Amino acid sequence: MSQDKKIPLSVVIAAKNEEDNIGECLKSVKEWADELIVIDDESTDKTAIIAAGIADKVVVKKMEVEGTHRNYAYNLARNEWVLSLDADETVTEELKREISGELAKDDKYAAYSVPLRNYIGNYWVKYGGWYPAAKVRLFMKSKFKYEDAGVHPKIFLDGECGHLKRDIIHKGYPDIAHFLGSLNYQTTKEAEKWADDKRKMSLFRALRKTVDRFFRAYVLKKGFRDGFIGLVTAVFAGLYQFLSYAKYRQLKIEAAAEKVPDAGANEDKKRG
Repeated sequence: MSQDKKIPLSVVIAAKNEEDNIGECLKSVKEWADELIVIDDESTDKTAIIAAGIADKVVVKKMEVEGTHRNYAYNLARNEWVLSLDADETVTEELKREISGELAKDDKYAAYSVPLRNYIGNYWVKYGGWYPAAKVRLFMKSKFKYEDAGVHPKIFLDGECGHLKRDIIHKGYPDIAHFLGSLNYQTTKEAEKWADDKRKMSLFRALRKTVDRFFRAYVLKKGFRDGFIGLVTAVFAGLYQFLSYAKYRQLKIEAAAEKVPDAGANEDKKRG
């Protein structure tokens, strides 16, 4: 696709240590969108170097809060319409054609959700709530904003949301170990969010939600049809709640300990 046929769309890609994926991600949209921006979370590998050879703009900025970080990145775009990707995602030819067609219309929508085809290794996870798992990824930047939250930030949209049918390919987990690492990171952020919000959580509620999430993923959403991978994803779905609670409880214990004055120090003050 030649430069004059590119559509007026800014693709904004969030990346951190994605040297194995960033090139393929960028190449999947390079000949189609007229602006490619990579916001790099201080990668220690060659992510930023590879991106600089393909993207129009690479900005290196540490991600402190996910929602704030992404909002900052979208504001760098010169186009009103933005497609948000992560570096381990690629856009299919079918999705590109669908987006081009929608943006050519004078439509009522301010954003669109896009189905994600998620993989663990080379296995496409089809059940357990993993597909289509649509997320709002295409939007008018003036009408879209994320909550300033560190994990699973909420979306604020001024307008209606349409729904696309073609997929983004997400190969975010090369193996179970990476999947577990992601679970560990996300539950840490979830616990911090609960603590910051002063949310009231109990062990009973955490256990109930742990069982409920497993049951929903494995039985109601037919995760069992994905075989052993389906069992793993359902177990991890339940563990998300339990691990978040365990980390949240630890944060509360540490916060309480900081508020208790050191007894020995008080005695020394009295004697002095």
